[in-house]
Amino acid sequence: MAVLTTDRLRLRPLTVDDVDSFVDLHAHEEVSRFIGPFSRSVALDRLTMIQEQWANRGHGRFAVELRSTGEFIGISGLQYWRQFDEVEVGWTLRPDVWGHGYATEAGGASLAWGFRTLPNPYFTAMIRPANTPSIRVADRLGFHMLRPDTLFDRPTTVYALPRPPAGNS
Repeated sequence: MAVLTTDRLRLRPLTVDDVDSFVDLHAHEEVSRFIGPFSRSVALDRLTMIQEQWANRGHGRFAVELRSTGEFIGISGLQYWRQFDEVEVGWTLRPDVWGHGYATEAGGASLAWGFRTLPNPYFTAMIRPANTPSIRVADRLGFHMLRPDTLFDRPTTVYALPRPPAGNS
């Protein structure tokens, strides 16, 4: 399994050992309004699914940590959605670290790794229409709107980023 580093971040595969940090992340109202809060049992189920995706598909969600301290600040990485037959890159960070470019940095590292290791012609970002901060991150990463859709019975806008031409990834 991959471990990615950027100038300021370390991204490592999420595991069930991250359950407390995962629950805490989703307990923030600013995060849960778009994703929802997770009880410990639901978080363990979600983390088990992420570990299985790493084992079965070779990719999944990463824990995002500050390189300087090792502090868990959120998640990023790739998620395969069977119902769409697409791989999404996502980012969810604690509100107290918003505005520092960490989501763009983590999302960009996840994308670059995804394009290097997977044959996908594009990756998606599935964002609730009112989630302006995530839409801005998607814009900075070069995504464009692909289609309106539904995820977990809620309206979602699907953005896409095509594979860069050979030699530009």
